[in-house]
Amino acid sequence: MQRSEDLLRRLALNDENAVRIVLQDAPGAGANPNGGGLDLKTHSLVRLGALLSVDAATDSCRLAVDLARAAGADDDEIVGALVAVGPAIGFARLVAVAPRLALAIGYDVDDG
Repeated sequence: MQRSEDLLRRLALNDENAVRIVLQDAPGAGANPNGGGLDLKTHSLVRLGALLSVDAATDSCRLAVDLARAAGADDDEIVGALVAVGPAIGFARLVAVAPRLALAIGYDVDDG
């Protein structure tokens, strides 16, 4: 708990080293694949959910999907990341990013 409290305090104070550590700890982006105390699959799915919540580009979502798959996530879990953030991002964003996530996982919603 002390490590988490210290990290939050340092981030809140805009500690440049703490920010650098967080950004380098991200799976696929740096040193520690188990950054933040989450297992790699959970970390990757949370990252995907965050990207979806900010309306990230399809290529960014595709990279996050690839990282999640490499960590052992299946398509149901990947779609689960969207379902999990759905209530927080609202109807309009949910509907807007669903086709982007579909393309990122290799499914064309216009085809089916």
